[in-house]
Amino acid sequence: MTSHPITGHTRVYAHFADPVAHVRTPEVMNRFFRQRGIDAVVVPYQVGVEDLPQAVAAARSWKNLAGIGVTMPHKEHIAGLLDDLTEDAVRAGASNVIRRLPDGRLLGGQYDGPGLVAGLLAHGVRLEGARVLLLGAGGSARAVAMALAAAGVSRLDIRNRTTARAAELADRVSGVHPAVRCEVRVENTVAGVDVLVNTTSVGMRGTDPLPVDLTALTAATAVSDIIMKPTRTRLLDHAQRAGCPVVPGIHMLLNQLGPTADFLGLTPTLEPSGEPDPPELTDPLAHASDAAEVA
Repeated sequence: MTSHPITGHTRVYAHFADPVAHVRTPEVMNRFFRQRGIDAVVVPYQVGVEDLPQAVAAARSWKNLAGIGVTMPHKEHIAGLLDDLTEDAVRAGASNVIRRLPDGRLLGGQYDGPGLVAGLLAHGVRLEGARVLLLGAGGSARAVAMALAAAGVSRLDIRNRTTARAAELADRVSGVHPAVRCEVRVENTVAGVDVLVNTTSVGMRGTDPLPVDLTALTAATAVSDIIMKPTRTRLLDHAQRAGCPVVPGIHMLLNQLGPTADFLGLTPTLEPSGEPDPPELTDPLAHASDAAEVA
């Protein structure tokens, strides 16, 4: 690995999560910065929900802070603590990238949805006219739902542990994209689905059950799981064995690195490192060493 020195000119990009051990953003984004000669460093911070308001308030006075990356469980809560939101963040009701402006104000953006959609399209998954089942209704799910609807899916079913949350998200999507049939799916099945996307945390632990009954799964259904650790979740393993096209969660992150750097105003000022992406990024499933236990 080729490192750039951290100096008084280096911008800091904090990454808020709780827990923090599972996050991949610091590892992946620090490599991205080195590859492109961007003088910035990503540092993970474990911030509990109860401490989030204080952490956000402190960020306003941190003058060398480029911004904050946000992951579970903070994406929805943090949106209400910021000074302004981009249109995508407003529509999703959640933010995963925050830029600290020169005057200390915090602007929240949302790149999870476009990143997920870009990853699906790059893997040849057709979204226009597709029937999609989205698992989850949290911060990531809200962004992904809006992006899928904007990509032209014909139907978006949302299944969530709390039905009221799924119904609220379905109403939100329908209000912005009335041409998309968006409903709550109560039945525990993937029948009649062209694309299945899991945005829940079910699958993060090797002992987790499947997030949905896969009895009706066929090879015609593309399956994506936004979980990044483990790389091969139980859901992706079952889907791959069924012959489905699968898109690991890391692609949602990889496809938002460039837009995130642009949003933060980070431009190259150093010599690019020239280091290649490791095999676990170029072909994550083939090189997964952290697969969940498979029943």
